Order: sequence, then C-alpha cells, then structure tokens
Amino acid sequence: MNALWLLSSGINAEYGGPNMGRAALMNIGQAAFYDQTKDTLLHWEVIGDNTAGHFTCSFIAGTAATVITQPFDVVKTRVMQGSRYSGVIQCIVATAKEGPMSFFKGFVPAWIRLSPQTILTWILLEKLRKVFPAS
Repeated sequence: MNALWLLSSGINAEYGGPNMGRAALMNIGQAAFYDQTKDTLLHWEVIGDNTAGHFTCSFIAGTAATVITQPFDVVKTRVMQGSRYSGVIQCIVATAKEGPMSFFKGFVPAWIRLSPQTILTWILLEKLRKVFPAS
C-alpha cells in the first residue's frame, strides 16, 4: 500500500462506497441462503445431499442474491449515468415515485448473469468438499 495514496484517499476510498454494501449483500444472498436452504431442505428430506440437491439450493441462492442486490444496482446505474440526479438520496426518492417495481428493472438479465455463476460455484464447492473432506 502506498503511503501517498493512504494520505490522499484513505481507507474509506478503498473499502467504502456503494459497491461495498452491494458486495456484502451479494455474499449474504449467496452464502447464507445457500447454507440455510440446504440445511432446511435436507432436514425436511425434500432433497438429497447430491448434485440435484446442490443445484436446487444454489438456484435459490442465486435468485435470492439477485433479489437482494437489484435495487442497489438500479440506483447505482442511474446515479452513474449522468447528471439527472444530484445524489443517491434523490435517485432513491425519484425511483420510488415510479413505483416499487422500478427498483427491479433489469432483474431478468441480472438473474441470468448471476444464477449460473452461483450454481457452478456451489456445485463445484460441494464436489471439492467430498474430495477434500474437513477433518
């Protein structure tokens, strides 16, 4: 880490901003929903601890992550597009006036992008857990 950078920008510039909150919510949506869904569905014996069960749980996790992060993506995209809004709060208020579903514009493309990645990640992780079990 460069001392000049630290003096001029600081830690907040590196670890703050709108993407940090989105990244945290994305991880919650993927990791927490995957584990909770897997535990619940295994307990209810709806799925087995196999590839089909892992696919189901990761599909749900990818969908949950998209639902959680989409409003942040819409606001971030609108703010970054130009001078239409003077800030994030004005953008949130203006978007809310369009109706609650306006926060979910572009949901399908976002879901199509995120879900396959989530599914592949968790299925691969489960395969690796079987090959390299925790002792």
